[in-house]
Amino acid sequence: MNQDTIRSQWKELAPNIKQHWGKLTEADLQAKEGSMEYLTNRVEKVYGISHSEAEKQVREFENKLSKGTQH
Repeated sequence: MNQDTIRSQWKELAPNIKQHWGKLTEADLQAKEGSMEYLTNRVEKVYGISHSEAEKQVREFENKLSKGTQH
């Protein structure tokens, strides 16, 4: 999965994102142009974690999605 997948499928992925990061609000998920960078920044702020930890979590999430869509 490339980094544009989150951007191109943001609306379809929003329920999965909400399930994974339950503290994100509906407003967070209603962004017009969600992206890997946007999601990383929101996870960092909402969960009070470092940027590098947020990036790691988003990458892991993206990898899970990628593996799930290949079956």
